[in-house]
Amino acid sequence: MSKILFIGTHGTNDPTKATFPFLLAKGAIDAGHETGIILQGEAAPLIKDHIAAQVQGIGVPSLPELMDFLVKREVRISV
Repeated sequence: MSKILFIGTHGTNDPTKATFPFLLAKGAIDAGHETGIILQGEAAPLIKDHIAAQVQGIGVPSLPELMDFLVKREVRISV
């Protein structure tokens, strides 16, 4: 098992790219790895529930759905 850190830099102006660190972390967990996420710059506000609720990228799960998965697995999300 590896430890993988994902860094998010995109915010609500590009919801698909904003979702990628969360989606990749979910995939890594599903593959048996330990993960963490750092949100910086425009991605920092995504930690707020009312902002995350508005993020739905194209062809990816909604951000709240991914965040629920990660929170249940106690993934550390840092800002």
